Amino acid sequence: MTAANGKVHLGYSLSTEEHTAPDLVRYAQQAEASGFEYASISDHFHPWVDAQGNSPFAWSVLGAIANATDKLEVGTGVTCPTMRYHPAIVAQAAATVASLMPGRFFLGLGTGEQLNEHVVGPRWPAYGTRAAMLEEAVEIIRELWTGEKVNHNGPHFTVENARLYSLPEEPPPIIIAAAGPKAARLASRIGDGLINPSGEAEVVAAFEEDGKPGRPHYLQVSVCWNEDEAEARRLAHQLVPSVALPGELGNLLPTPSHYQEATQLVTEDSVAEVITCGPDPQRHIERIQAGIDAGYDHIHVYQVGPDQEGFFRFYEREILPAFR
Repeated sequence: MTAANGKVHLGYSLSTEEHTAPDLVRYAQQAEASGFEYASISDHFHPWVDAQGNSPFAWSVLGAIANATDKLEVGTGVTCPTMRYHPAIVAQAAATVASLMPGRFFLGLGTGEQLNEHVVGPRWPAYGTRAAMLEEAVEIIRELWTGEKVNHNGPHFTVENARLYSLPEEPPPIIIAAAGPKAARLASRIGDGLINPSGEAEVVAAFEEDGKPGRPHYLQVSVCWNEDEAEARRLAHQLVPSVALPGELGNLLPTPSHYQEATQLVTEDSVAEVITCGPDPQRHIERIQAGIDAGYDHIHVYQVGPDQEGFFRFYEREILPAFR
């Protein structure tokens, strides 16, 4: 089974919301050993809900993963380079990580969620402003990656006499997150690839309207493997009820307790519509294939819950061979 434009690449999602930093490094090693080609790591200050229980600093974890793996490609999924981080700091962080894992790091960027970005005090702007900030941030990051001195006075950011001295041989690709067609057109204009959280074909189509062909399309697929499907559904509902929140609500709430309140009316059934639960390999294969059929060629799988080892055994035995 392959994507429409060639080979499909299967990855693993490193959840900083659910796991400690040492565990994330270990899971990256296990992902590589199990046959996953790449990993995507979330970059959050808070978990979505308190039950998830973690929030290590993604950039420190990336440094450790660089030293602990040999072939695994890794990228941020995604970093917001506009509020909690100034884009000049993201440029420096990404350049450093790319030099630690040459040719196997990508920088995923997006407009963020209030949950993580409000912690340093800025007002949370409307999407149009956040999109303009992202576009300006990408411009700054690319300019700093040239190694030249940068002075920038834009509508949202100032950079004074900044120069990056430590750079990788090749700058990493910048992959832009987009939830809908409008954002996908922005991603196409400023990015080297697309990340989408839900798998709509229309987002890929919008990204490809006027852009260069052959750029990657990334998709996260959420699953909860467990030998007991009822237990898988319970875990998914306990740990990631936010996946079933409608519309823009997932971007607007400021704290895990607000998400906990908002998800009180989210049912187990509604979560199970978004997350593939249980041990049936055919359902997992069909979920991934649906993403491929929608035009995504890089699909990373987020395993909800504590049993990552069981998930790795299951995917190595039952799922990954189906897509080779």
